[in-house]
Amino acid sequence: MEVDLMVTGLTRAEAADRLTRVGSNALPVTPEPGLVRRILRSLGDPLVLVLLGALALTLLTRDVADAAVIALVVVVNSAIGVRQEVQASRAVRSLAAMVTTQAWVIRSDKVTQVPAVDVVPGDLVRLRQGDLVPADAVLVDGAGLQVDESVVTGEALPVDKDTGPDPGPHLAPDPAPGPDLGPDLGADPAPRAVGDAPSGPGAGPYAPATLLRSGTVVVHGRGVARVVATGSTSSVGRIASLMVGAPPATPLQRRMSRLSSQLAVAAIALSGVVLGLGVLRGEPIEEMVLTAIALVVAAVPESLPLVVTVSLALAARRMAARNAVVRDLAAVETLGSVTVLATDKTGTLTLGSMTVRDTWCPPGVDGELLFRGLALCSDAAIDEGTGRAHADPTEDALLRAVTASGADVAALRRAYPRLAEVPFDSVRKRMSTTHSGAGDRRDTQDPGATVVTWHKGAPESMLTEGWLVDSAAALAEARSQADAWARRGMRVIAVAEDRRTGPTPAAGPRLVGLVGLEDPVRETSRATVAACHAAGIRVLLVTGDHPATAVAVAEAVGIGDGEPATSLSEAGTAVDQHLADHVSVLARATPADKHTLVRALQASGEVVAMTGDGVNDAPALRQADIGVAMGVRGTEVARQAADLVLADDELGTVVRAIAEGRRVYANIRRFLTYGLSGGGSEVLIMLAGPLVGTSLPLQPAQILWLNLLTHSFAGAGLAAQPADPAALGQRPRNPQEGPMSGGLGWRTGVIAAFLAGSGLVAVALSPHAAIQTAVLLTLGAGQLGVAWGLRTPRRGQDVWGLRSDPLLPLLLLAAAMLASAVVVGPVRELLGTVAVGPMTWLGALVAGAAAYTLTSLLRARSV
Repeated sequence: MEVDLMVTGLTRAEAADRLTRVGSNALPVTPEPGLVRRILRSLGDPLVLVLLGALALTLLTRDVADAAVIALVVVVNSAIGVRQEVQASRAVRSLAAMVTTQAWVIRSDKVTQVPAVDVVPGDLVRLRQGDLVPADAVLVDGAGLQVDESVVTGEALPVDKDTGPDPGPHLAPDPAPGPDLGPDLGADPAPRAVGDAPSGPGAGPYAPATLLRSGTVVVHGRGVARVVATGSTSSVGRIASLMVGAPPATPLQRRMSRLSSQLAVAAIALSGVVLGLGVLRGEPIEEMVLTAIALVVAAVPESLPLVVTVSLALAARRMAARNAVVRDLAAVETLGSVTVLATDKTGTLTLGSMTVRDTWCPPGVDGELLFRGLALCSDAAIDEGTGRAHADPTEDALLRAVTASGADVAALRRAYPRLAEVPFDSVRKRMSTTHSGAGDRRDTQDPGATVVTWHKGAPESMLTEGWLVDSAAALAEARSQADAWARRGMRVIAVAEDRRTGPTPAAGPRLVGLVGLEDPVRETSRATVAACHAAGIRVLLVTGDHPATAVAVAEAVGIGDGEPATSLSEAGTAVDQHLADHVSVLARATPADKHTLVRALQASGEVVAMTGDGVNDAPALRQADIGVAMGVRGTEVARQAADLVLADDELGTVVRAIAEGRRVYANIRRFLTYGLSGGGSEVLIMLAGPLVGTSLPLQPAQILWLNLLTHSFAGAGLAAQPADPAALGQRPRNPQEGPMSGGLGWRTGVIAAFLAGSGLVAVALSPHAAIQTAVLLTLGAGQLGVAWGLRTPRRGQDVWGLRSDPLLPLLLLAAAMLASAVVVGPVRELLGTVAVGPMTWLGALVAGAAAYTLTSLLRARSV
């Protein structure tokens, strides 16, 4: 790529050496806790502390059997919790590594794209609209550069930047840090020549107008800047160092923690009732205290917050494997509630691979002039190695068409050097560049020098009378041609020339021609839109393109039932509540329109996912409940503003991510149903036992053993259930609903009562000496039957999930542990059980089958 600069970048060898000495351009991060700290944190859980207290009490009373069981429960639960936490941390770190910011640097006189973490002091960085500034840098060359510094200063308006003196490439690899940050963030580090004291024009704090701060965003223009500080010594790095700490809990995690606390209070109260009733009956107080503690542990799904965290992290990892990279775990939860998907067109519904299909020139205008304007009025450059442009798909297609016409882009730019430029923006909807007309003359020193200004942009911004000097009839013909192409789904660009020779005033711009580009619709887009409609998700097409083009693409993919597009550029048209609720295709939408649209949809109770790829999409992406950025063609600012980054730019990936979000929430509800029904049944049978003639239906060690084999194993299998194939055929859940809504509370109560009733039947039918053993087997089998009944429905050949269900091996392990409580001598002595006859075993199997049948019948739609 060409670099027309009088400054020098680093060589690759210098950059590599400096990276080794300075370190990566990475922000400070919270260090991962070690294994010992993770174990201590797991032991610090309030319910585990209760268990440890019970362990101490049993040791004091020399109750070795109960002490051994309690110790086993603590060890197994802590080991599983720590292992899952480590897995979740690894998943989150792998996701962070996938969302890698890239930077264009000039090394060894060539423009190269490198990860932003590899940028070093002294690098020359090339910046364009939409780029994230990778490090603190001084602007040494540029045109019309404006930067959004709100991430650093809080100032909402873009800031103009001017070029300043080049500090030079020989910056010290350890620039001196500035003073403490104040309201203005303090002074910035001064560059130093290697081995020398600060001196020269670059020494001292840099002028604010020339300094580009790390993490800010280029919103207009272009530039080249010299890096002066990276990593923790940069402006954002010094801010980030003040914010190192654990990330906040997601809304779902907070709701689950609150629910767990409420359940703990209820369980403690009920266990207190059991304790009091036992003491009144004359039971030993030590045994009743242990029983009450065991019931608290059994009744409360104490691993619920951990299950939520692990479910979110592992779901994010599964989504990343399917090209959807989550930047915030809370997004996984929100995805399941999306009701509206507002999508852009280019590269999302279409391939994003533009091709020039047709050109048109007014009578008397040579097509060669049109291609000259396309070559000159462009910031893109052709890579001599690949022949492609360093630009967006539209600019790439235009320059490829110029090259195909036989024109030499590099030769044209040398012959007509650029004098000035006004970059494209969403208000003017055109780009303008001014050039010396030396290429039109043999004598370049002719005092009657020609200056040519080229304009390139949207037809409606250029084909207007009073601005172009062309006749009304010529403009009408041009507009007719543009409309015809747009109705065929083509993108239309107009090109105009404004020529001035010597002191003669310019007559005004004249139309040179039109270019029609086509971006074919993706083959998968129609199926994706249909899948969204089947899932109860409304799809909107929001684009800056011509209304006719937008309607043509919408019809091709099944959006809007062929209704006409609403063009927000029309006089008097604005985004209001009625428009947001009833229109499916919005064209010529500005960044402000997109942002207002999202807010209007949210005001009507919708949960909005918004896709985008440009800097102009960033406000809407940030406002949306789920901002979705394109990872391939998207700008860095779009990716930073989004919650979800698509590594393949496929809209179908969003649908798969939504299905994953619904899967996570459904699995959490499965775990709640299972854990609360099992724990509730144990509390109920302990309360009702004395009414049917047994003062203590279960011993403390037996309760803890039951809790261990059900919650720790079967619960983990429920949390990893695959997505329900019918999940995307249902309406989105209400994000305001609680985790026990939708009838889940009464269903859980019915299952708990049935399990307790099964246990009471076992009490009534068993000999007195075998009552506790029969209750243990009956409740254990019943809870395992509930787990099997809550699993995701299967379709096809593997209806029983014998080959693919992660729950099956865990249930078999839990069943083996349940049986060992009766058939393995040492375990039987530890738990105080006895050998039982075949009828007791048969009764347990019947209870398990009945519990499975009842659970399958009662299973809610979202469980």
